[in-house]
Amino acid sequence: MKNIVFFDLETKKSIQEVGGWQNIRDLKMSIGVTYSTGRGGYKIYLEKEVDDLIKELQRADLVVGFNHIKFDFEVLHSYTVLDLTQLPSLDIMLELQKVLKHRISLDAVASATFGTEKTADGLQAIKWFRQGMLYEIAEYCCYDVKITKMVYEFGAENKVLFYKDRFNNLTLAQANW
Repeated sequence: MKNIVFFDLETKKSIQEVGGWQNIRDLKMSIGVTYSTGRGGYKIYLEKEVDDLIKELQRADLVVGFNHIKFDFEVLHSYTVLDLTQLPSLDIMLELQKVLKHRISLDAVASATFGTEKTADGLQAIKWFRQGMLYEIAEYCCYDVKITKMVYEFGAENKVLFYKDRFNNLTLAQANW
């Protein structure tokens, strides 16, 4: 059986705090979450367990995320000399961007495809981190991983995804995985 690892992480700092998008590595991970089809479950990683998270990603037959190649992997690059972009990956946002010619949010896809929305956002997760509310971050991150998994599976099965465009219109996008 193929081990697909769905992945997301939250950060300790905001882009503004680290001086812009060129400094993504300085954001540092607060919580990382995976769902492994091989294991059949979720795993939550604290920053002190980041090496275990990286090892799990390396063992995956496929890493699936939403904007994980240019964001989440880049955050993890501050913890490893490995080039995580060399791992077998499917970045749903990048795949949709190829088709749509613009970026799209996970929320836009989830709300149109499943009628569900994210429970928070990255800035809220940073506030929770500062308040020591790691359980809330983990719960939010697990939910994002679950939505990412649902989007991937729906796209794989139906070869299309729905999304809400900037005018809140329901639109169809080709899923090429």
